[in-house]
Amino acid sequence: MKNKKAEIRVIAASVKGMYHKTKQQSCQDCFAHACRNGRVVAVVSDGAGSAKYGKIGAKVVCETLCDILPSCTFADIEKHVVKALEVARQKLIYHRFNKTKSERSLVDFSATVVGCVCLGGKGLFFHIGDGAAVAISEQKLRTVVSQPENGLFSCETYFYTMDDWKDSLRFTHFNDAQSIMLMTDGVTGFAFKKNFESLEGGFIEPINNFLLSETSKGKAMKALNNTLASPQASKINPDDKTLLWAKLK
Repeated sequence: MKNKKAEIRVIAASVKGMYHKTKQQSCQDCFAHACRNGRVVAVVSDGAGSAKYGKIGAKVVCETLCDILPSCTFADIEKHVVKALEVARQKLIYHRFNKTKSERSLVDFSATVVGCVCLGGKGLFFHIGDGAAVAISEQKLRTVVSQPENGLFSCETYFYTMDDWKDSLRFTHFNDAQSIMLMTDGVTGFAFKKNFESLEGGFIEPINNFLLSETSKGKAMKALNNTLASPQASKINPDDKTLLWAKLK
């Protein structure tokens, strides 16, 4: 008898933070994913609040990477990630809102990137800026983490739209993962303990266990959305919040 093929499941939610609600502004976070031939590509991005078109920068990078990377060879995936990010930058250079049609105007589209390419339980995180990614093994919540990266100040981070973006691009490989989580910085405050030294088990583990067991995608999405939009979450961080979870095997 043939083994039953593992079911890949992706659950994600974005909620507008209190900061943007009070200013009557839209959520600046975006996410996208693609599943093809047993491979999962997923990306979350946080458009900079200080950037005029940060939401567009976030949307373009999520959609571009999820369009290009599923068909790329896994053996040299790091090279393909770099090329896909270059394509996203080119799209912004020729975007109708980029009046100068030059790289110097990419600052108006500033956005972070947290993404992954997974094949079975094996995968690669790619990361520019804050936000975080977690690969979770079945063995006692053993994890591999791609941590946030900020500048000299807590409010300063890095974006794929910067001139020196390649210097801030980080890769983290992982194996034997049962599930992964990608999150923007609005979530990291309660997903990690202080200084990101370790995971906050009271958040990551219950959500992972619930999503693994909930068979209704609608109920899972509603529960995740309610968690991110809860008063407690808003109190911890008033920023927009995005969390993408995927079951790999």
